[in-house]
Amino acid sequence: MKAITYTQYGSPDVLHLEEVAKPAPRENEVLVKVYAVSVNAADLHLLRADPFLIRLSSGLMKPKNQILGSDIAGRVEAVGSNVKQFKQGDEVFGDISACGWGGFAEYACVSENALALKPANLTFEEAAAVPMAAVTALQGIRYAGQIRPGQKVLINGASGGVGTFALQLAKLSGAEVTAVCSTRNLDMARSIGADHVIDYTKEDFTRTGQKYDLILAANGDRSISDYRRALNPRGIYVQTGGSMTQMSQAMLQGPWISMTGSQKMGNMGVAKPNQNDLVILKELLEAGKIKPVIDRTYPLSEVAEAIRYLEEGHARGKVVITVAQNN
Repeated sequence: MKAITYTQYGSPDVLHLEEVAKPAPRENEVLVKVYAVSVNAADLHLLRADPFLIRLSSGLMKPKNQILGSDIAGRVEAVGSNVKQFKQGDEVFGDISACGWGGFAEYACVSENALALKPANLTFEEAAAVPMAAVTALQGIRYAGQIRPGQKVLINGASGGVGTFALQLAKLSGAEVTAVCSTRNLDMARSIGADHVIDYTKEDFTRTGQKYDLILAANGDRSISDYRRALNPRGIYVQTGGSMTQMSQAMLQGPWISMTGSQKMGNMGVAKPNQNDLVILKELLEAGKIKPVIDRTYPLSEVAEAIRYLEEGHARGKVVITVAQNN
């Protein structure tokens, strides 16, 4: 089968399209013919081994798993002897990062618990845009953020993969939602439910005097003191992405602030893959209550270009790779 591989850390230049052995499912695994896979910031961090601590789990000198890609959508081609949830021919989607990655390939073997049935109303490309970003948004808004109807919620980085889902989920929860994004994305943010939009190139949301009950930072490069200034006295700040400075402050200072004051602040990071959350999202997608936003699609041979585009930091929604045509 064809796959995008890498045997050393570095820029997208170290990625190569190669022929590799087609995997065979073990007793608890499903073999999926991959039709589409989306690109995530996590792929970029693993590719570059940045931050350096990633090497402790992904390989100190070179990558253990040589095929990146976590968010797949495809069709079940074979199942292991102990698989109970799926059968040959089922259309599925899921985040396979806990299974050793491997999505940038024509086939992937994964645990059945990493998958759910694909929403019937979505294409494979649309379904591949969902898992990691939408589960991160769901866990950030509902669980870490403890969102309630009527709250004032701000999403920083509202036009990215996580941000577009977080905006929709917050609105669906009955919140009054403010989206922070660039000029070119203001109309898109309004179109998926934002009550208010702030163009960060023209206005500083931390200095408007407006206070929020929940702030989710899906992107950005602001200090934790900036976020505190925009947060209600008993508000919650959830950090899921952004610069290393923003993430490290949330990790190091957030717990102390949370213990010593009434505001709750912390770093959630990327979601933990969860089949139950994936099923919740499937139902919301099929009901038309949320939808993926896709910026660009690329063929499998152009994964390096797709990652370069994502690295520029201006993707609107998700970047998706089409691996096979659904004939």
